[in-house]
Amino acid sequence: MDITPSSPILLFDSGLGGLSVLAQLRKILPDAPVIYAADTAGMPYGEKTEAEVAARVAGLLGRMSERFAPRLACIACNTASTIALGMVRDVLHIPIVGTVPAIKPAAAMTKTGTIGLLGTAATIRQRYVDDLEARFAGDKILIRHAAPALVGAAETKLRGGRPDDAVFAEAVAGLREQAGGESIDTVVLACTHFPLLEPELRAAMGAGVTFIDGAKGIARRIASLTQGQDFAPEVAGRAVVTGDLDPALTVALEPYGIAEVARF
Repeated sequence: MDITPSSPILLFDSGLGGLSVLAQLRKILPDAPVIYAADTAGMPYGEKTEAEVAARVAGLLGRMSERFAPRLACIACNTASTIALGMVRDVLHIPIVGTVPAIKPAAAMTKTGTIGLLGTAATIRQRYVDDLEARFAGDKILIRHAAPALVGAAETKLRGGRPDDAVFAEAVAGLREQAGGESIDTVVLACTHFPLLEPELRAAMGAGVTFIDGAKGIARRIASLTQGQDFAPEVAGRAVVTGDLDPALTVALEPYGIAEVARF
């Protein structure tokens, strides 16, 4: 594949959660051309079957790769990554960066040995998460809770609305009320939407809890894979969505250097 300075990095998510990754990427590679792709017509992924997610993600990324010729694609979505990453790597002949729950660093950070994990229903049941727990947190207690309502809360917040506080209280209760939940001192945010709600979750969880997500690590991985490549800083960032164009989307994306939103 021929890489030119204007060849974009493609960041793909079901909605706006991948903006937590884009924010970190901008800090490391401020001049990199980026296309942010949101499958808003297919959201939420967390309530779909594995077969539905795999087929949809692989199909969309295949078509987007043909149209935009990216130098690299990032699946900035935990659910899509844990289900479809292997399939996408088989289909596309460009570097693919996935998103995995930050269980390894959480295990190194916890003092009590009890870690909470918030994700979508699809993510927390994946064998991939079981394997991460076995490899990196085998001597810890990992308490999982599916909090799909947080996805909608993040989308609401980014569009200028105010999420219902009950959503955060439910997510916290889902962790704390499980056996051993009172000892949680580290929480893995295993959905890229969730770091966008960290202030609200921190307030609901109380003092003494550390939140961790994979956005910084993903950005560093992208920077490593594109090291030595030239970027065209004059190429503005842009976004494509599979659903209807919503004026609130433009407002949500502007702070992240996205100047144009189009329908894919």
